Amino acid sequence: MKIIEVKSTPITETPHKVDVRRLYDEETAQAVHITLQPGESLKPHITPVDVFFYILEGKTDVRVGDETITVEADNLVESPKGIPHCLSNSSQARTRILVVKAPRPTTSARLL
Repeated sequence: MKIIEVKSTPITETPHKVDVRRLYDEETAQAVHITLQPGESLKPHITPVDVFFYILEGKTDVRVGDETITVEADNLVESPKGIPHCLSNSSQARTRILVVKAPRPTTSARLL
């Protein structure tokens, strides 16, 4: 059994310049943990694979396509491949999100 501790996983350098930690990275899927402090956000982008966001803590503004909704902890949001999406934190507390991409992308996301 392999156990991965989020806080011990190094922060991955991304164009978003936020706390992103790659927890699982296999051909079948990729899982990352994102922490957004108040006022932080990801840049809008398009991924070449399906993605889902599971809100672990706090409230996250989730944009998929032209729709933006504030999503609370213990909710999952789907984002199909090829659709612009982004995450942001307009609250006064941190938010933590588990992002799963399946299968693992073989090309980079396209920033908008």
